[in-house]
Amino acid sequence: MLPAIFFGHGNPMNALMTNAYTEAWRRIGEETPRPRAILSISAHWFVPGTFLTANERPETIHDFGGFPQPLFEMKYPAPGDVDLAKRIVSMLGNWQPALRSDWGLDHGTWSVLCHLYPHAYHPVVQLSIDRRLSPAEHFAIGSALTPLREQGVLIMGSGNITHNLRHAMASFRSGDRTTPSWANDFDAEVARAIEQHDWDQLARAVETDTGRMAHPTLDHYLPLLYAAGAAGDHDSVDFPITGFDGGSLSMRSVIFG
Repeated sequence: MLPAIFFGHGNPMNALMTNAYTEAWRRIGEETPRPRAILSISAHWFVPGTFLTANERPETIHDFGGFPQPLFEMKYPAPGDVDLAKRIVSMLGNWQPALRSDWGLDHGTWSVLCHLYPHAYHPVVQLSIDRRLSPAEHFAIGSALTPLREQGVLIMGSGNITHNLRHAMASFRSGDRTTPSWANDFDAEVARAIEQHDWDQLARAVETDTGRMAHPTLDHYLPLLYAAGAAGDHDSVDFPITGFDGGSLSMRSVIFG
């Protein structure tokens, strides 16, 4: 039974860096049983619909701008797994999923995996986040994916528990890395809900004033609900990474199971 893991991926430059976050990702990769394949739910495939990548060789997508050229030159040449993608389409029939070959692995996936599994041996499939669905529905999709954990598939969500990009960019420009109270409070509230397996609270957390400040848009929060949904009520919970990047970006990671 493989765990389900949520990663706070933060700045795309983490792909090129060696720091406390990337070293922790490396250790998680070493300590987690080797998966047969990886299913990634990234904040950066946030579209109207539920889709699975169906590429034999998924493209490395550089879905950002304004970064140094070496980041655009980086490749993560993991194979795809079309059979796994087709199986997940069958599992998620209630959400009318479809296969897509015009997407690949975006930086929410590869900026973590390049440290987690640097040799890129394991097949990777990405699942989109349907922006039309409620948080509770995203959690339900995660629950429907739970059987994959028994089949050697590592389910990983990649986003950030707090992600107010305007505030983070202002912090990077000014050099002020002070963590605001709303970021600390929301991160702690979400951690408590996870520890208590309070899934209803986890889905509702973004409806508060603090939640809306932490997530002006929900794209970076929803991957957490997929990982939590794939977890059972009796799964252990571990926070191998905590802390904030750029002042307000929570880098908290969660291992379920």
